[in-house]
Amino acid sequence: MSYSIDDLKTLMARLRDPEIGCPWDTKQTYGTIVPHTIEEAYEVADAIERKDYPHLKDELGDLLFQVIFYAQMGQEDGHFDFDGVVDNLVRKLVRRHPHVFPEGTLDSRIDPDNRPDEAWIKESWERIKAEERALVPPSEAPVSRLDGIARTLPAMARAEKLQKRAARHGFDWPEIGPVFDKLHEEIDELKEAWQAAQAGTGDADAVEDELGDLLFVCVNLARFMKVNPEQALKRTNHKFDARFRAIEQVLTREGRDMDEESLEALDAVWQAVKGVEKESSGG
Repeated sequence: MSYSIDDLKTLMARLRDPEIGCPWDTKQTYGTIVPHTIEEAYEVADAIERKDYPHLKDELGDLLFQVIFYAQMGQEDGHFDFDGVVDNLVRKLVRRHPHVFPEGTLDSRIDPDNRPDEAWIKESWERIKAEERALVPPSEAPVSRLDGIARTLPAMARAEKLQKRAARHGFDWPEIGPVFDKLHEEIDELKEAWQAAQAGTGDADAVEDELGDLLFVCVNLARFMKVNPEQALKRTNHKFDARFRAIEQVLTREGRDMDEESLEALDAVWQAVKGVEKESSGG
């Protein structure tokens, strides 16, 4: 026997039943579930990064459960239900993909010999999304071209989205050169803010502000280079993690205690580890 989405909906309704349901599930609200949703999304990403596909199946189920949970609460409050979520999603995706569904229906198919190019597809996607935003009721209408970019996104991801949205409206550097200039400018301003804070003529808020500016420019630089900044930082994190563990292993083999070593000694081992990495990679 294999359970279906309808069985999952039944299970969720039972869990939320005020008389015979689970006490923990019945007291949850949209807001209290949000941290769990974010955590489950990160666990899905982690399983993918580790290529742990058996575990990914389990994590995707946990993430789906979050959607079912919200849909059940929406149904209880009379706002929407799971079927409405699915219907809205399918309609939106069919509408936004005329290069796949040319007649605006799920059954319509594109002629494989007459497919539009990527430039047309991108322009069409942005145009359709703009049309959708224009249909928002006046009381909910956006007041800025930056509306619709979630404030709860991780800061780096939101910075990238803000920059891309602004760039579509002409607010962007024409080329990468000025971005490098801005990077050096922000480094200098951060140094000044830090020195002022150390001297007692500045404060921590100014340092944080300047550091934020520097990170924002780094995201801009990544965008011009067509590099995903989150992925780039993940790669560096992984590299640091591997090298640090390698240092620990070297010191353990040599009977040395990391906590008792000088920074110079640790750096020497670090450089040796990097050298081994280069040799093994043929660099």
